[in-house]
Amino acid sequence: MANNLYVTAAEERSGKSAIILGVMQVILKEISRIAFFRPIINDHVFGRVDHDLNLILKYFKLDIEYNDTHAYTLSQARQLISSGQEGILYENILKKYKQLEARYDFVLCEGTDFQGKDPGFELDLNANIAANLGAPVLLIASGREKSTEEICTHTAITIDTLEEMGVDIAACIINRAPETFLRDTASNAKCREQFGRPHPLYVIPENKALGNPTIDDVKRWLGAEVLYGKPSMLNLVNNYLVAAMQISNFLEYIKEGSLIITPGDRSDIIIASLASRISSAYPNISGILITGGIEVSPSVQRLIQGWTGIPVPVLFVESHTYDTVQSVNELYGRIEPTDDKRIATALGWFGKYVNVPELTKRVVSQRSVKITPRMFEYSLVEKAASNRQHIVLPEGTGERILNATDIILRRGIADITLLGKEDEIRAKANKLNLNIEGAQILDPTSSSCYEEFVQTYFDIRKHRGIVMDVARDRMSDPTYFGTMMVHKGLADGMVSGSVTTTAQTIRPAFEFIKTKPGVSVVSSIFIMCLQSKILAFGDCAVVPNPDARQLAEIAISSAETARIYGIEPRVALLSYSTGSSGSGEDVDKVVHATAIAKQLMAERGLDYPLEGPLQYDAAFDPEVGRLKSPNSQVAGQATVFIFPDLNTGNNTYKAVQRAANAVAMGPVLQGLNKPVNDLSRGCTVQDIVDTVALTAIQAQVAKNR
Repeated sequence: MANNLYVTAAEERSGKSAIILGVMQVILKEISRIAFFRPIINDHVFGRVDHDLNLILKYFKLDIEYNDTHAYTLSQARQLISSGQEGILYENILKKYKQLEARYDFVLCEGTDFQGKDPGFELDLNANIAANLGAPVLLIASGREKSTEEICTHTAITIDTLEEMGVDIAACIINRAPETFLRDTASNAKCREQFGRPHPLYVIPENKALGNPTIDDVKRWLGAEVLYGKPSMLNLVNNYLVAAMQISNFLEYIKEGSLIITPGDRSDIIIASLASRISSAYPNISGILITGGIEVSPSVQRLIQGWTGIPVPVLFVESHTYDTVQSVNELYGRIEPTDDKRIATALGWFGKYVNVPELTKRVVSQRSVKITPRMFEYSLVEKAASNRQHIVLPEGTGERILNATDIILRRGIADITLLGKEDEIRAKANKLNLNIEGAQILDPTSSSCYEEFVQTYFDIRKHRGIVMDVARDRMSDPTYFGTMMVHKGLADGMVSGSVTTTAQTIRPAFEFIKTKPGVSVVSSIFIMCLQSKILAFGDCAVVPNPDARQLAEIAISSAETARIYGIEPRVALLSYSTGSSGSGEDVDKVVHATAIAKQLMAERGLDYPLEGPLQYDAAFDPEVGRLKSPNSQVAGQATVFIFPDLNTGNNTYKAVQRAANAVAMGPVLQGLNKPVNDLSRGCTVQDIVDTVALTAIQAQVAKNR
């Protein structure tokens, strides 16, 4: 029988969507085949599909038809119950659930949104559904706009009600808790009494970045037209400011994240609002909403259109100002599947305040033997965040680097230093509506460390004929400066290469970070995330034509690197021959390399299966492996694939990446004393996030060693 969990709130606007994201992430780390099911959806969905179904199905790329994920609308459920057909309701919900249960290893269920103005009815409905599905309940209690006493009392009553109805409580999360509650729980006797229950209880504070709407939410809620500023539609709205004063008075009321609401004939307000957004003397507004169906005058339109980089979105609605304000006051933030920043915030917030290992143990009783790319990625993020390392990113003004920094900080993956001119970096982040407040920003030449770094570099390289002027030039280069930060222990690792070549990234590391003791060659691996397994490919990026000794070193380094990422090493040294089936100079090199690798393993006290030469199919495919090498511990079950040269390795990893739709993480450099990693110049934002996580884990291991 499949595992299941039923997540329900007890009132509306509990922040349930953010919790569902976190819970799905927790389960996906353990089980690959998961279904998502909402027995009851709202009557009037926000768009053409249910919001939470759309969010989870698209973000987690679940292979489920939308129509299979729900049974009834709330009004249909109410009608069946009021007409005495409650049995039919639960029978059909169970039938739909069973169809998913038969196809998946775990079914995550989500309750109603409590927008039906009858919370008692919905609580009973969710309890009965959970009981009929045999699903334990994760209860979400909202702390929004409540006192400490109200939160404790309401949570206790809800838990008691569910338990009286025969529902098992897996855990309880008090979400959107105010600061007063967080302070009071340490001393309030009633709170301590509630926290003493047998099931886990977690408290997640209010986060405006999750609860507040974006400009895009406003646009869809009102059916507004976007006149200008489409790139900034994800700006968060903190408050609404109805502009009816003269400019001199109006400007005094602007706050951070204000949405300015004004009729179209107030050109003075519109121009002043846009000007305030690019002035450092005023808080940043989130956008402008033009009401009354009054078009902006042609002269003002011409002025705005000629504005280079319109700083905020400008929306247009037909409704009058009063009606518009009444409508937007009913709006609250919703997380969209394309909103990477808000999703990163939700996942990071969940991981920070929920004991994930404890919750996992409570809700997951079976684990999949398969590992999906998303499961592996989540395990990397969790491991990196468990002991945050300091990573320096030399390309601090890059748009992809800044977007990745925003996500890394939101998810708590690592502490970040960006290199570059602070004013330029902050201006670009502000233009992109990115939050990089937690990042350190250093301009190499004006840094207090610059002279010390110059002297250190000169001392290290003077035997190579380096003069002081050259040392100054080198330390003015962000890549050299960032590498020196790692060398001096001011950062734990570096990631670069989104706009520079591999040689530019790794040359400084060769010069003064150098290789680990006993390692003769710096090489690389790619972590290849296939649909159901994770492999390591090396070397596919650095060493063009290794000799036998270098190939042996690459095999051992690759195995050790794979191990730190949770991949159990079974190493295959590849050739066009398996065993003694072929001959030739290239085969002889692999035979020799295998012998050297086994000797080095014995000297270093390493113990894992390593064999070669093996053909790729014999190393990868169990049936072919049994046929070509029947008594092998590696054939057919290899996890670390060592290619004989760069030409073979680079082409193979790219072929597997494209043909098998695999995720290729890397290259991860190995053999250096401290972690420095290279990015592809075509890397995505997610590639950068993944590489920072990989680098942080390398840094953790380096410190432990």
